[in-house]
This record gives sequence, C-alpha cells and structure tokens, in this order.
Amino acid sequence: MTQVKAAITAVGGFVPEFRLTNKVLEGMVDTTDDWITTRTGIKERRLLKKEEGSGTSYLAVKAVENMVERYGVDTSDIEMVIVATATPDMPVAATACKVATDIGAKNAFGYDLMAACSSFIYALSTGSKYIQSGQYKKVLVVGADQMSSIIDYTDRTTCVIFGDGAGCVLLEPNTEGLGIQDEILRSDGSGREYLKIDAGGSILPASAETVATNAHYVKQEGRQVFKFAVTNMADVSEQIMKRNNLSSDDVQWLVPHQANLRIIDATANRMGLDKEKVMINITRYGNTTSGTLPLCLYDYQDQLKKGDNIVFAAFGGGFTWGSLYLKWAIDPKN
Repeated sequence: MTQVKAAITAVGGFVPEFRLTNKVLEGMVDTTDDWITTRTGIKERRLLKKEEGSGTSYLAVKAVENMVERYGVDTSDIEMVIVATATPDMPVAATACKVATDIGAKNAFGYDLMAACSSFIYALSTGSKYIQSGQYKKVLVVGADQMSSIIDYTDRTTCVIFGDGAGCVLLEPNTEGLGIQDEILRSDGSGREYLKIDAGGSILPASAETVATNAHYVKQEGRQVFKFAVTNMADVSEQIMKRNNLSSDDVQWLVPHQANLRIIDATANRMGLDKEKVMINITRYGNTTSGTLPLCLYDYQDQLKKGDNIVFAAFGGGFTWGSLYLKWAIDPKN
C-alpha cells in the first residue's frame, strides 16, 4: 500500500505596510540602532495600524488571499483551518472560524492552536495527521500574530523584537514520498516564568489593577530565553538530521524561527549548514511569532525546488520547541 504523506502545495504571506524602524525606536526607548542590530539582527518590523485592518484574523485572511491569487486555490474545497497564534482576535471565539468564513471556506471547520513561537510547527504536525489518516484532503495551516497588540512600547526588552505578520500553507496528500517526513516536538513547563503575559488568564483575570500595572503585555527574561533557545533549537535540529541520516549536504534549506540572528546562526552551525542554506527575514520583519516560519517560505518560495530537503526549527514560550523535516512538493513553475 502506498504511504500517504502531507505535502505543502501552496504558500501565502502578508505583512502590514507600516515600518517601525530602529531609528524610530531610538526616540521611544533607551536603545540604539547598533544595539538592536548587534544583539538581534533586526532593522525594522511591520505593525498593523487600525486604519489598515484590525486583529490577527485580518493578517491571516490577507495571507490566504495572497495564496489563492498565486496558486488558484478554491477555498470552498478546504475542509479544515488551523490558525497558529499567540494573539487570537478574542479569548473565547476561535480566530480560525472567522478566517474560514472570511475566505469562503464554507465547508471547513477550524480551531486555534497556541504554543507561542512554536505554534506553526505544532500546527503543521497536527494538520499533517489529518491528511495522513485519509480523513481530509485539504487542510489550511495559518501562522499569524498581531504582536503589537500585546507589546509595551516603553519596554525595550520586548518592543525592539516583535512585529506583525502572517503566512499560510495548504496541506494535501502526496504519494510520491514528498511532504512531511519526520518531527521532534518538545516542551518544558518550567520555562513559562521566563516568557509570559501575567494577566488575562484564569490565574489573574483582567481587572482595573492589571490594566493599570501593564500586566497584559509580554514580559521576558531575555538571557534565560536566549540560553534555552540556543541549546534546544539546535539540539532538535541536529537530532532530526541524525535520525533521518541527513548530512549537511543533503539539507537544502533550514527554516528557523526568526527570534534572534544569533540563535539562527547557532542552529545552522550545529547542523553544519552554510548561510546560503538558511532562510532569514528577521532583518525586515522582526519576530512575528507564529508567522515567522510560513513568512520565510513565502519569501523564499521561488528558490525552492521539488524534492528539496527542508528542516524547520522553532522555539517559544512555555517553553515549547521542535524540528520538522519536510520534502518540498511544489514544482518551481508555480
């Protein structure tokens, strides 16, 4: 019996127009362009302004519309929508349901998946299982975050890092041996104190006091997060190569979470990959959380060839992290 794998057959992406540059940030908080660039690799990030659109669902829908325009996807054929996000439109109503309705996926059901910056890689894994089981033929996976909605722009430890953006992929069955081959996904709850939002959940519900104390914004202990990310993201990426007997020559591309250029470099070095094999757009977008991995695919899609071995790597709050190995299935003519 021919084995069915879940393959990416279409890609889309979107970032807002407004650019928040390091130069502008110099006038907002105690920082410099050199300090930000040296420590993160970021030069600017995109922010969604209210006059352009509102909410994570807007970013997600725009990314899907981009995919539909390029690949001719009929959204009425989509059976399932997973939105990977840390910034849902609302705390209860799933953003995926709104996205499915807005894109015309009238025959689909949907839900959100939240695992901080690892959300998209977790969602890829989840969506692939529905394809491999034979239950569904077309699963849309979106990674989208409006990080500006949860960032304190007086806190230089976070406001220099994050941006808004979205990317998406369509998963379909493949019997040529292409698609998702393997994954290593991990988590460690002891790390949640180092990267979090204190208020708004069941432990500390919203109140006048939590709003007054800025408890609804992201807080992080940068050194701890950096230390865990450098080690764990590199570890799982190396492990997935060894488990699948892949040498550095066998891997055409690394798709790393765009959190920090030094973390990306450490992961690539552990895998023995030259910089030419590493997808990088952190300079222009910053850390878009769930959007980083699909936005990399969006930016680099014209350079990918059918059969390319691609390794994804991510690390996020929780802590969550993982690596996924995929064989590219899209013909370059698209």
